Amino acid sequence: MRLKPIFLFIAISTLPISLFSQERNILINTDWGHIRHSWNASWITHPTTSVFDYGVFYFRNTFETEDVKSTAIIYVSADNRYRLFVNGTEVSNGPARGTLNRWRYETVNISSYLKKGKNTIAAEVINFGEFRPVAQLSYKTAFILQAKGELENKLNTGTANWKVIADSAYSAIEITREMVEDFYVAGPCDRIDGTKKVWNWEKENFDDSKWATPKIITLVAGYGYMHGTPWKLVKRTIPPMEHKIERLHKIVRSNKITCDTDFLAGKKGLTIPANSKVSLLLDQTYLTIGYPEIIVSKGKYSKIKVTYAEALIAKDGSKGNRNITEGKKIRGYYDLFIPDGGDKRKFRPLWLRTYRFIQLDIETQNEPLILEDYYGIFTAYPFKENAFFKCDNLSVSKIWDVGWRTARLCAEETYMDCPYWEQLQYVGDTRLQSLISLYVTGDDRLMRNALQLIDNSRIPEGLTMGRAPTSEPQITPPFSLYWVDMVHDFFMLRDDTAFVKQFLPGVQAVLGWFERRIDKNGMVGPLDWFNFSDWSPGFLVGCPAGVDTSNSALISLNYAYSLDRASELFNFFGKTYEAKHYKEQAKSIKTAVFNNCFDREKQLLKETPFENSYSQHTNIWGVLTDAIPKEKQKEVMQRVLTDKTLIQCTIYFKFYLFQAMQKVGLADQYIEQLAPWRDMIAKGLTTFEEGDYDERSDCHAWGATPNYDLLATVCGIRPASPRFNKIEIKPAFGELSFIKAEMPHPKGSIAVNLTKNSDGTISGIVSIPESTTGIFYWKEKEFQLKGGENSISLPQ
Repeated sequence: MRLKPIFLFIAISTLPISLFSQERNILINTDWGHIRHSWNASWITHPTTSVFDYGVFYFRNTFETEDVKSTAIIYVSADNRYRLFVNGTEVSNGPARGTLNRWRYETVNISSYLKKGKNTIAAEVINFGEFRPVAQLSYKTAFILQAKGELENKLNTGTANWKVIADSAYSAIEITREMVEDFYVAGPCDRIDGTKKVWNWEKENFDDSKWATPKIITLVAGYGYMHGTPWKLVKRTIPPMEHKIERLHKIVRSNKITCDTDFLAGKKGLTIPANSKVSLLLDQTYLTIGYPEIIVSKGKYSKIKVTYAEALIAKDGSKGNRNITEGKKIRGYYDLFIPDGGDKRKFRPLWLRTYRFIQLDIETQNEPLILEDYYGIFTAYPFKENAFFKCDNLSVSKIWDVGWRTARLCAEETYMDCPYWEQLQYVGDTRLQSLISLYVTGDDRLMRNALQLIDNSRIPEGLTMGRAPTSEPQITPPFSLYWVDMVHDFFMLRDDTAFVKQFLPGVQAVLGWFERRIDKNGMVGPLDWFNFSDWSPGFLVGCPAGVDTSNSALISLNYAYSLDRASELFNFFGKTYEAKHYKEQAKSIKTAVFNNCFDREKQLLKETPFENSYSQHTNIWGVLTDAIPKEKQKEVMQRVLTDKTLIQCTIYFKFYLFQAMQKVGLADQYIEQLAPWRDMIAKGLTTFEEGDYDERSDCHAWGATPNYDLLATVCGIRPASPRFNKIEIKPAFGELSFIKAEMPHPKGSIAVNLTKNSDGTISGIVSIPESTTGIFYWKEKEFQLKGGENSISLPQ
């Protein structure tokens, strides 16, 4: 039985759309309900071309309308991705990444693009096939558009006058180790043959009379519909990505061509003579992400190879100082464009490119090639920097700026570990990214999206995937624990108990998996799967000792940490039995770890009960969980900070190091712990790299944690109660003399403007939202904060 669709729509006022503006007519109102029943439209595809292989397809529909209303709502999606145009103007792209069981669709108001009379709506649909990014799930090439109201009979796919063509100009360039020499899973590059390309297909007056009639695949239905469909549709919940023009800044060198910066500025073109080979190496001067676009005229059968790299490579294979280019060459993935000789032809890659350096290698044939313009379209999640941190140490301010750029480049339709290499939403990374987002921007939508995507990735055993979405399963049990911690983070920082409550069954499933693996020693282990903790030398492929053969103190305490947080969650929701159980289980694990692993001579926890190896990590967990008695914790942390024989944390796990320092009263040492970040800046990095253990990724999200810690550890701003209704402020100046900062809060903003005087006293102003309360800590003193502005003047 096929049911008619039930549409629930709440009118939302919209702003005019610009291709390069954040304000787009994609409606994402979170109160708008799922279209759960069968739609009147159908999924469509190309009638003869393989629906599983790589391909680029264009769909068009030309229709008449006599009455243009203020709202003209459509719902649109595709597999893998689409760009939608109305009368030649792009109005939407997507879908936002999800899974087949929760496939996203966009809701778009196209009214401002329609006109009385003839109109054309057109879509580019891409299937990356076997080359698709690991983060991209897919069933097969497909497109769906459902209109609301009067336009339904004219625009619905499967019933209206739709046509389709496959563009044979495109072929995939598979990324090889010769290009990147390391682990890469972010999709292919493009070879675009302009002599075969269907130009101007999205324009109103294009002749599509020879195009094919699309093939209907299946009905369209939302998540929860009674019958099976390949894609279970749910609405998009995140805003459109930011798009803006970004000009390249510098010509590093040129070969057999003279070029000046007027070309990069878009002020004049650059002519490449016929029958010549030239090369241009360009420097953005900072790392960025987006869609580089090159506009060319003439030059039929020329070849334009565009290579993208985070950094240049020296003869010994090292990157060195990123600002030093002499004697270095480019190595990276590349696109290949072949012009057809037409005027003002625009070549643009199908997917995001990450780069600081770009090299154009151009070979012309019998006709000169004119490079009319070349620029990037910066593309990222539209985070706004609503926080700031200022102090009397300029290097710290620089760390803030570089950290924020790092965070921005690692956030698109999901959080990403890195923009160049993987573009995957790993849970361990995502927990840190979410905290940065909430503290610096106040925007929690990408965190909500992440929590749900990770929850939906759960396997029958109870664990989540270590990353989500992913087409290649990777199960990382500690990352499932970090998802539990993320739920607790949201619970502490946001007042949305209904949203949090949906995750309680998933929390139980994760913790149950670990509980079933507690052995006679009272610790967890041995464990299956990839039990990554840190890329530290001393850990085997990132996994601590004992995890797959006996017991790991590190993973056991990682579990106890999450048990304590789960206990708080379940207690809040009145589930006292579960809360008590988790609290008792956490206590039992901590006791077992201490009894089995605490070395009384070294006064440190060892990695397993059966061998004498020691890490910063395990002792950090010992402090954070109180497995190490409180009276010993400060001494242990001082050893952790000074004993270089311990397995050392990399940049990633230093987040937990700093949490432990703050817990035992050593937060004043935080600023001096920023040496690795200062070193990266000194090496010319404009984003923070994956770690100092190799030079693979120049931009890794976990490197941006100073943007959280400068607010949460130096300013000491943390939630003192669930939902952030009560605020704790416990500044740790260290070597600083003043700190001035502001961060968003769901009910307003929190601001501190404090000076540490030479006599050890502190003075200044602290402001918190009117409807909140707080406590200010200084040394052993407490000061009650009221909503609004508070004057602080406390003795040493």
